[in-house]
Amino acid sequence: MLKMRNIVLILFMCLGTNVFAQDAKRQYIDKYKNTAVAQMRKSGVPASIILGQACLESAYGQSSLATKGKNHFGIKCHNSWNGDKIYYDDDLVGECFRKYKTDEESFIDHSDFLRYNKRYASLFDLKPTDYKSWAYGLKKAGYATNPKYAETLIKVIEDNKLYLYDKGVKIQVPSPVELEKIEFENFVIQLNRKIFTRNNVKYVIANEGDSFETIADEFKLTKRQLLKYNDLDRKAQIYAGQELYIKPKKKRSSSNFPVHIAQEGETMHQISQEYAVKLKSLYRYNNMKPGDVPEEGQEIFMRNKMKR
Repeated sequence: MLKMRNIVLILFMCLGTNVFAQDAKRQYIDKYKNTAVAQMRKSGVPASIILGQACLESAYGQSSLATKGKNHFGIKCHNSWNGDKIYYDDDLVGECFRKYKTDEESFIDHSDFLRYNKRYASLFDLKPTDYKSWAYGLKKAGYATNPKYAETLIKVIEDNKLYLYDKGVKIQVPSPVELEKIEFENFVIQLNRKIFTRNNVKYVIANEGDSFETIADEFKLTKRQLLKYNDLDRKAQIYAGQELYIKPKKKRSSSNFPVHIAQEGETMHQISQEYAVKLKSLYRYNNMKPGDVPEEGQEIFMRNKMKR
């Protein structure tokens, strides 16, 4: 009888551990699902792939890289990385991996890593809902050395039904084969602040306690110049996480982003910032007046005037 009780106890403990593990997995997915969908909308990388890779590479947020370096995708430093670093034993002992200040920064960098790296350009010719082809494409392009990486990633996606997050996301991002010299140069360090590049225009992310004046002074600009580069007026308020261009935006988007599909509540200024295109150019291309707000689903032309 005692043995039977012990067996029952062990079964309950195993069951409890499994339930706890499933809850932890679900909590991780729920925490980052909106971030993944937002990145899919901006970059064209399927949300299922983003979430699946995050789950797989970070062990659902439990890996040392994720907990200590907020690196959810196992992205190594590479020659172009000048940001913070963390060292970890992977294929070799003490390999260099990217270290981020926030989890969201890791997700953004992952999308940029795929979007602006010519190695992965062909993936963007695939349908954004074809997660299986994306998984095999990532493996073929050399994202991971595990020969079963694609199959493992697909299993994570299907076990957690992550493909559901790809449905209904309105994106229109053509293949970025013509990158217009947008090489894999995501980060450069200047005065201890990371500088990002979009549409060949450099921008920074405001930190807590920053002001327009301090950022302008850091890059030898006037406040008026900084506001002008970002199509902001003198009454604008700065906030942590805000993307601010430190060079003038372009008159048009890169050739791989000719059209944007407006999302609910999105403004022309937000679109202008997202693609590093001057706001007045967007108004002109789309026969809109300053202050006009696009309708949900409206095609916003990014390079030329809309056809009548």
